[in-house]
Amino acid sequence: MAETDEAERAPAAGGFWKTRLVPLLALAAAAALFFGFGLHEHLTFESLRDNRESLLSWVGDNRALAAALFAGLYAVVVVFIPPSGTIMTVAGGFIFGSVLATIYTVCGATVGATALFLAVKLSIGDFLLARAGNAVKKMEAGFRENEMSYMLVLRLIPLFPFWLVNIAPAFLGVRLRTFVIGTAVGIIPGTFVYALVGNGLGAVFDASGTPDLGVIFEPEILAPIVGLALLSLVPVAYKKIKARNAGAGTGGET
Repeated sequence: MAETDEAERAPAAGGFWKTRLVPLLALAAAAALFFGFGLHEHLTFESLRDNRESLLSWVGDNRALAAALFAGLYAVVVVFIPPSGTIMTVAGGFIFGSVLATIYTVCGATVGATALFLAVKLSIGDFLLARAGNAVKKMEAGFRENEMSYMLVLRLIPLFPFWLVNIAPAFLGVRLRTFVIGTAVGIIPGTFVYALVGNGLGAVFDASGTPDLGVIFEPEILAPIVGLALLSLVPVAYKKIKARNAGAGTGGET
């Protein structure tokens, strides 16, 4: 009887893992196509400089289509080669202007980040979290209690790699709604800074120079962003202070 039960469970377990691995396999297949067609080779400032006249002319004649293609390509880039997202943002500022580029970039980056988040969460994230030890579960509980605040901090401060912040919340049980809102809102300041850099890229090309991608770490730019990150932690601090005061009040009763 026991052998029969094990035999019946084995195919079910195999089907379970096949289902869970579908999102990751789909991403792997898409990555193969992306790199197989050599699309990554065009994500350079050199390519943008060499084709800028024809590109700007085409965008001028196809504004809506260009915006949709840019956001779609950005979503793909965020999943497969996250470091090129900065180049895409600067290029967007050059092509569309700082404001529109920020809007298109935030849309594309949020879609791409969410796709990766869901692929990890639905494949192995929830599975590993359910089997995690007490230390990980305590971390997950603490993160979930203030997940919006922590998501905003992770997105606002440029020290945390974008790809890592796409994946880590999947292992910590962050809700989809929180992830999407935290991503869309949190990346706006940094995106706007790089879009502004792109807005002046024409003059940089004319001078045979390269854009300064380290501008976001300048004190006058980084300080306000860090200030916003600290502001997003106010609810966390308030909860801790309130809990401490409540505990002190309870301890003082007789």
